[in-house]
Amino acid sequence: MRRRLPSLKSLQAFEAFARAGSMVRAADELCVTHGAVSRQIKALEQQLGAKLLAGPRHDLALTPAGRELAASLAAAFDRIAAGLPGAGAGAELVVSSPGTFAMKWLIPRLAGFIDANPGIQVRILEDGGTASFGHGGVQAAIRLHRGAAPPGATATPFLDHAYGPVLSPALSGAADREAALLLPRLHSETFADGWARWAADAGVELPSPSAERSFEHNSYMIEAAAAGLGVAVTAWAFAQTDIETGRLIAPWGFRPLATRFTCLRLAIASHPAAERFALWLAVEGRRAKRPPAA
Repeated sequence: MRRRLPSLKSLQAFEAFARAGSMVRAADELCVTHGAVSRQIKALEQQLGAKLLAGPRHDLALTPAGRELAASLAAAFDRIAAGLPGAGAGAELVVSSPGTFAMKWLIPRLAGFIDANPGIQVRILEDGGTASFGHGGVQAAIRLHRGAAPPGATATPFLDHAYGPVLSPALSGAADREAALLLPRLHSETFADGWARWAADAGVELPSPSAERSFEHNSYMIEAAAAGLGVAVTAWAFAQTDIETGRLIAPWGFRPLATRFTCLRLAIASHPAAERFALWLAVEGRRAKRPPAA
Protein backbone atom coordinates (compact mmCIF):
# COMPACT_ATOMS: atom_id res chain seq x y z
CA MET A 1 0.00 0.00 0.00
CA ARG A 2 1.35 3.40 -0.95
CA ARG A 3 2.35 5.60 1.98
CA ARG A 4 0.51 8.91 2.27
CA LEU A 5 3.43 11.25 2.93
CA PRO A 6 3.89 15.01 2.47
CA SER A 7 6.29 16.35 -0.13
CA LEU A 8 9.88 15.28 0.53
CA LYS A 9 11.06 18.82 -0.31
CA SER A 10 8.79 20.29 2.35
CA LEU A 11 9.97 17.73 4.90
CA GLN A 12 13.61 18.48 4.06
CA ALA A 13 13.02 22.21 4.34
CA PHE A 14 11.35 21.88 7.74
CA GLU A 15 14.01 19.49 9.10
CA ALA A 16 16.78 21.83 7.93
CA PHE A 17 15.11 24.80 9.66
CA ALA A 18 14.59 22.79 12.88
CA ARG A 19 18.25 21.78 12.91
CA ALA A 20 19.70 25.15 11.87
CA GLY A 21 17.24 27.34 13.82
CA SER A 22 17.14 29.86 10.98
CA MET A 23 15.48 30.21 7.56
CA VAL A 24 18.67 31.76 6.17
CA ARG A 25 20.96 28.96 7.40
CA ALA A 26 18.47 26.31 6.23
CA ALA A 27 18.34 27.99 2.83
CA ASP A 28 22.14 28.07 2.59
CA GLU A 29 22.28 24.35 3.39
CA LEU A 30 19.66 23.49 0.76
CA CYS A 31 21.00 25.97 -1.85
CA VAL A 32 17.67 27.77 -2.19
CA THR A 33 16.31 31.14 -1.05
CA HIS A 34 14.99 31.60 2.49
CA GLY A 35 11.64 32.48 0.93
CA ALA A 36 11.55 29.04 -0.69
CA VAL A 37 12.18 27.39 2.68
CA SER A 38 9.37 29.44 4.24
CA ARG A 39 6.94 28.50 1.45
CA GLN A 40 7.78 24.79 1.77
CA ILE A 41 7.16 24.87 5.51
CA LYS A 42 3.85 26.70 5.08
CA ALA A 43 2.80 24.11 2.49
CA LEU A 44 3.73 21.35 4.94
CA GLU A 45 1.62 22.95 7.67
CA GLN A 46 -1.33 23.07 5.28
CA GLN A 47 -0.88 19.44 4.29
CA LEU A 48 -0.65 18.29 7.91
CA GLY A 49 -3.27 20.66 9.28
CA ALA A 50 -0.92 21.55 12.12
CA LYS A 51 1.05 24.62 13.18
CA LEU A 52 4.76 23.75 13.22
CA LEU A 53 6.27 27.19 13.87
CA ALA A 54 5.17 30.11 16.03
CA GLY A 55 6.40 33.58 16.88
CA PRO A 56 7.50 36.69 14.96
CA ARG A 57 9.10 36.19 11.54
CA HIS A 58 12.56 37.11 12.82
CA ASP A 59 12.35 34.76 15.82
CA LEU A 60 10.34 31.70 14.82
CA ALA A 61 10.33 28.73 17.21
CA LEU A 62 9.07 25.15 16.98
CA THR A 63 5.65 24.42 18.43
CA PRO A 64 5.15 21.16 20.40
CA ALA A 65 3.92 19.55 17.17
CA GLY A 66 6.94 20.96 15.37
CA ARG A 67 9.37 19.59 17.94
CA GLU A 68 7.81 16.14 17.71
CA LEU A 69 7.96 16.12 13.91
CA ALA A 70 11.52 17.51 13.89
CA ALA A 71 12.72 14.71 16.17
CA SER A 72 11.07 12.07 13.99
CA LEU A 73 12.46 13.53 10.78
CA ALA A 74 15.98 13.90 12.17
CA ALA A 75 15.99 10.25 13.24
CA ALA A 76 14.51 9.11 9.92
CA PHE A 77 16.98 11.09 7.81
CA ASP A 78 19.85 9.86 10.01
CA ARG A 79 18.78 6.26 9.40
CA ILE A 80 18.59 6.88 5.64
CA ALA A 81 22.04 8.47 5.66
CA ALA A 82 23.45 5.62 7.73
CA GLY A 83 22.08 3.07 5.25
CA LEU A 84 23.69 4.64 2.19
CA PRO A 85 26.73 2.91 0.67
CA GLY A 86 29.93 4.22 2.24
CA ALA A 87 28.00 6.06 4.94
CA GLY A 88 30.11 4.68 7.78
CA ALA A 89 32.99 7.08 7.11
CA GLY A 90 32.63 10.57 8.52
CA ALA A 91 29.32 9.97 10.32
CA GLU A 92 28.61 12.72 12.84
CA LEU A 93 27.22 12.18 16.33
CA VAL A 94 25.90 15.32 18.01
CA VAL A 95 25.75 15.06 21.81
CA SER A 96 24.29 17.70 24.10
CA SER A 97 25.68 17.83 27.63
CA PRO A 98 25.91 20.19 30.59
CA GLY A 99 29.08 22.19 30.02
CA THR A 100 30.91 21.33 33.25
CA PHE A 101 30.23 17.60 32.84
CA ALA A 102 31.53 17.72 29.27
CA MET A 103 34.65 19.62 30.34
CA LYS A 104 35.51 17.71 33.51
CA TRP A 105 34.32 14.14 32.83
CA LEU A 106 33.30 13.45 29.23
CA ILE A 107 36.02 15.09 27.13
CA PRO A 108 38.94 13.66 29.15
CA ARG A 109 37.57 10.16 28.36
CA LEU A 110 36.36 10.80 24.82
CA ALA A 111 39.51 9.55 23.10
CA GLY A 112 38.49 6.02 24.08
CA PHE A 113 35.23 6.29 22.14
CA ILE A 114 36.90 7.92 19.14
CA ASP A 115 39.63 5.26 19.01
CA ALA A 116 37.00 2.50 19.10
CA ASN A 117 34.79 4.26 16.52
CA PRO A 118 37.15 6.04 14.09
CA GLY A 119 34.39 6.60 11.54
CA ILE A 120 32.26 8.69 13.92
CA GLN A 121 32.86 12.41 14.33
CA VAL A 122 31.64 13.54 17.76
CA ARG A 123 30.36 17.09 18.21
CA ILE A 124 29.41 18.25 21.71
CA LEU A 125 26.86 21.01 22.31
CA GLU A 126 26.52 22.64 25.74
CA ASP A 127 22.97 22.24 27.03
CA GLY A 128 21.51 21.19 30.36
CA GLY A 129 17.83 21.82 29.65
CA THR A 130 15.13 19.49 28.37
CA ALA A 131 16.61 17.23 25.69
CA SER A 132 15.39 18.27 22.24
CA PHE A 133 16.35 15.65 19.68
CA GLY A 134 16.76 16.93 16.15
CA HIS A 135 17.26 20.55 17.27
CA GLY A 136 20.82 21.43 16.32
CA GLY A 137 21.18 17.86 15.03
CA VAL A 138 21.22 16.41 18.56
CA GLN A 139 21.05 12.59 18.58
CA ALA A 140 22.09 11.90 22.18
CA ALA A 141 21.80 13.94 25.36
CA ILE A 142 23.50 13.59 28.73
CA ARG A 143 21.33 14.75 31.59
CA LEU A 144 20.87 14.28 35.32
CA HIS A 145 17.79 12.07 35.46
CA ARG A 146 15.91 9.68 37.69
CA GLY A 147 12.99 7.32 37.17
CA ALA A 148 11.41 6.31 33.87
CA ALA A 149 12.67 7.65 30.56
CA PRO A 150 10.93 10.77 29.17
CA PRO A 151 8.17 10.08 26.59
CA GLY A 152 9.65 8.99 23.27
CA ALA A 153 13.14 8.49 24.69
CA THR A 154 15.36 5.66 25.88
CA ALA A 155 17.42 6.27 29.03
CA THR A 156 20.70 4.62 29.99
CA PRO A 157 21.89 5.69 33.47
CA PHE A 158 25.67 5.33 33.52
CA LEU A 159 27.12 7.29 36.46
CA ASP A 160 26.10 7.84 40.06
CA HIS A 161 25.76 11.41 41.29
CA ALA A 162 27.25 12.62 44.57
CA TYR A 163 28.12 16.04 45.93
CA GLY A 164 30.04 17.71 48.72
CA PRO A 165 32.20 20.71 49.72
CA VAL A 166 35.58 21.24 48.07
CA LEU A 167 38.30 23.83 48.63
CA SER A 168 41.95 24.56 47.99
CA PRO A 169 44.40 22.78 50.32
CA ALA A 170 46.26 26.10 50.55
CA LEU A 171 43.47 27.73 52.56
CA SER A 172 44.25 28.15 56.24
CA GLY A 173 42.37 25.62 58.38
CA ALA A 174 41.01 23.86 55.29
CA ALA A 175 40.71 20.46 56.97
CA ASP A 176 38.85 21.84 60.03
CA ARG A 177 35.16 21.93 59.17
CA GLU A 178 34.15 24.63 61.63
CA ALA A 179 36.93 26.93 60.43
CA ALA A 180 36.32 26.12 56.75
CA LEU A 181 32.61 26.93 56.99
CA LEU A 182 33.55 30.48 58.02
CA LEU A 183 35.54 30.96 54.81
CA PRO A 184 33.97 32.71 51.78
CA ARG A 185 31.13 30.56 50.45
CA LEU A 186 30.99 29.98 46.69
CA HIS A 187 27.73 29.40 44.79
CA SER A 188 26.83 28.28 41.28
CA GLU A 189 23.66 29.54 39.58
CA THR A 190 23.14 26.07 38.12
CA PHE A 191 22.98 24.51 41.62
CA ALA A 192 21.79 27.47 43.64
CA ASP A 193 20.53 25.46 46.62
CA GLY A 194 23.68 23.32 46.87
CA TRP A 195 24.83 24.66 50.22
CA ALA A 196 21.38 24.51 51.83
CA ARG A 197 20.84 20.99 50.55
CA TRP A 198 24.25 19.80 51.76
CA ALA A 199 23.73 21.35 55.21
CA ALA A 200 20.35 19.60 55.55
CA ASP A 201 21.77 16.23 54.44
CA ALA A 202 24.82 16.57 56.70
CA GLY A 203 22.86 17.86 59.69
CA VAL A 204 24.98 21.00 59.82
CA GLU A 205 23.85 24.50 60.76
CA LEU A 206 25.69 26.85 58.46
CA PRO A 207 27.31 29.87 60.16
CA SER A 208 27.51 33.22 58.42
CA PRO A 209 30.52 33.12 56.09
CA SER A 210 33.07 35.88 55.78
CA ALA A 211 31.79 36.51 52.24
CA GLU A 212 29.56 34.95 49.54
CA ARG A 213 30.50 34.78 45.88
CA SER A 214 28.29 33.62 43.00
CA PHE A 215 29.26 32.24 39.60
CA GLU A 216 27.16 31.50 36.52
CA HIS A 217 28.60 28.05 35.86
CA ASN A 218 29.88 25.17 37.97
CA SER A 219 33.16 25.25 36.05
CA TYR A 220 33.77 28.88 37.09
CA MET A 221 32.96 28.07 40.70
CA ILE A 222 35.34 25.10 40.73
CA GLU A 223 38.16 27.23 39.33
CA ALA A 224 37.44 29.84 41.98
CA ALA A 225 37.67 27.18 44.71
CA ALA A 226 40.97 25.89 43.31
CA ALA A 227 42.27 29.48 43.27
CA GLY A 228 41.53 29.79 46.99
CA LEU A 229 38.56 32.13 46.71
CA GLY A 230 36.43 30.05 49.08
CA VAL A 231 34.58 26.77 49.66
CA ALA A 232 32.21 25.31 47.03
CA VAL A 233 29.64 22.52 47.00
CA THR A 234 29.89 20.57 43.76
CA ALA A 235 29.54 17.13 42.17
CA TRP A 236 32.18 14.41 42.46
CA ALA A 237 32.11 14.00 38.67
CA PHE A 238 33.08 17.66 38.31
CA ALA A 239 35.77 17.76 41.01
CA GLN A 240 37.38 14.29 40.79
CA THR A 241 40.30 15.20 38.53
CA ASP A 242 41.15 18.32 40.52
CA ILE A 243 41.04 16.33 43.76
CA GLU A 244 43.28 13.60 42.36
CA THR A 245 45.82 16.16 41.13
CA GLY A 246 45.80 18.01 44.47
CA ARG A 247 44.21 21.25 43.26
CA LEU A 248 41.22 20.61 45.54
CA ILE A 249 40.47 18.64 48.67
CA ALA A 250 37.15 17.25 49.90
CA PRO A 251 37.81 16.60 53.59
CA TRP A 252 34.19 15.65 54.40
CA GLY A 253 33.52 13.38 51.45
CA PHE A 254 30.54 13.24 49.11
CA ARG A 255 26.88 12.45 49.70
CA PRO A 256 24.84 10.48 47.13
CA LEU A 257 21.95 12.00 45.20
CA ALA A 258 19.00 10.14 43.69
CA THR A 259 19.62 11.46 40.17
CA ARG A 260 22.17 9.79 37.89
CA PHE A 261 24.02 10.96 34.82
CA THR A 262 22.00 9.41 32.01
CA CYS A 263 22.31 9.08 28.24
CA LEU A 264 19.02 9.86 26.50
CA ARG A 265 18.20 9.18 22.86
CA LEU A 266 15.11 8.54 20.75
CA ALA A 267 13.24 5.34 21.53
CA ILE A 268 12.24 4.84 17.90
CA ALA A 269 14.75 5.10 15.04
CA SER A 270 17.63 6.05 17.31
CA HIS A 271 20.83 6.85 15.42
CA PRO A 272 23.18 3.80 15.46
CA ALA A 273 26.07 5.97 16.66
CA ALA A 274 23.95 7.16 19.60
CA GLU A 275 23.44 3.53 20.64
CA ARG A 276 27.19 2.88 20.49
CA PHE A 277 27.79 6.02 22.53
CA ALA A 278 25.32 4.93 25.22
CA LEU A 279 26.99 1.52 25.50
CA TRP A 280 30.41 3.15 25.77
CA LEU A 281 29.18 5.50 28.51
CA ALA A 282 27.81 2.53 30.47
CA VAL A 283 31.23 0.86 30.35
CA GLU A 284 33.02 4.07 31.36
CA GLY A 285 30.58 4.58 34.20
CA ARG A 286 31.35 1.11 35.58
CA ARG A 287 35.07 1.87 35.39
CA ALA A 288 34.76 5.27 37.07
CA LYS A 289 36.21 5.68 40.54
CA ARG A 290 33.61 6.00 43.29
CA PRO A 291 33.62 9.12 45.47
CA PRO A 292 34.88 9.05 49.04
CA ALA A 293 31.91 8.64 51.36
CA ALA A 294 30.85 11.42 53.68
